[in-house]
Amino acid sequence: MEYTANSGIWGTMFGVPFVVADNFLKLATGDQIKVLLYLLRCSGRPCSDEEISRNTGVSPSDAADAVLFWQQVNVITPQGNAPEMKQIIQPAQPVHTEVPLVQETVPAKQNIAPAPRRKQSFTPSEISEMMKESPDIAALFKAAEGTFGALNHTQQNSIIWMYNYLGLKKEVIFVLFGYCRDIDKTNPGYIEKIACSWAENDINTLNAAQNEVERMRTAKEFSNVIMKMFEMEKSPTPKQSEFIASWKNAGFTPELIKLAYENTLDNINKLSFDYINKILLSWRNNGYTTPQQVKAAEDAYRKDHTSSRRGKNSEPDVEKYKVVINKF
Repeated sequence: MEYTANSGIWGTMFGVPFVVADNFLKLATGDQIKVLLYLLRCSGRPCSDEEISRNTGVSPSDAADAVLFWQQVNVITPQGNAPEMKQIIQPAQPVHTEVPLVQETVPAKQNIAPAPRRKQSFTPSEISEMMKESPDIAALFKAAEGTFGALNHTQQNSIIWMYNYLGLKKEVIFVLFGYCRDIDKTNPGYIEKIACSWAENDINTLNAAQNEVERMRTAKEFSNVIMKMFEMEKSPTPKQSEFIASWKNAGFTPELIKLAYENTLDNINKLSFDYINKILLSWRNNGYTTPQQVKAAEDAYRKDHTSSRRGKNSEPDVEKYKVVINKF
């Protein structure tokens, strides 16, 4: 189907640079397009962020970000504290931006270098050129937009960094996007942290990424069970998370952990991951892997102690019982 503009409603008109339609319709967000249209409508008159916000519905901070975007691609230029339209010039051929191939920067089967503290920040025009030259980067941007919505400049640079520097394959990053969306963790910093871990541990095939996501989901579900059991209102600290992960890896069941938790409250009247861990390790060393086995050992101890002290008017030695059961 073909479309034509309704010229009957045209009055005074303003132009849109070819470079915007040719290079930035895919790259720019809806808010950025709205801001640019309003600036074009103002015909070079200086506009404040607040004025742009009132007339476009874009927040002042987002309006400022949009203005910065169009400045970076040389469509507008600042004048004082407000943007002003540059004279529109037919753009020359886009400047070629060298994008190193993954094979050149991260050889196969080679340890990944530690991630740099500061990533290279590409300009919107450079990013646009990369999308043209790399079908993988273009596909990653499209997938990310479908997963997270319109991408900002930070997210765009983050995706390029994961692909070019870390060397993660396109399909692996797709899996990472899906996992972070499902757990509602879409902050670039969080995604990059997982990406670094995957790169360092050579998780760089579709099958390996899917297996790792399944492991992470299971670990998170286990952690949620423990948090609910311990009545924790805040997320576990890194040290507490290490304890929870070690309990899962050791095969301790939630039921056994709950019994250790209850014994901890009985003994010291507070939540202590270290104390719970000592109880669990003691039980494992004595061959107790279920609450039933622990309770059977307790009953046997009480029975033997009662028999040995029959005829004496004294209560069982509670402290000795605790030592025998917990083996600290």
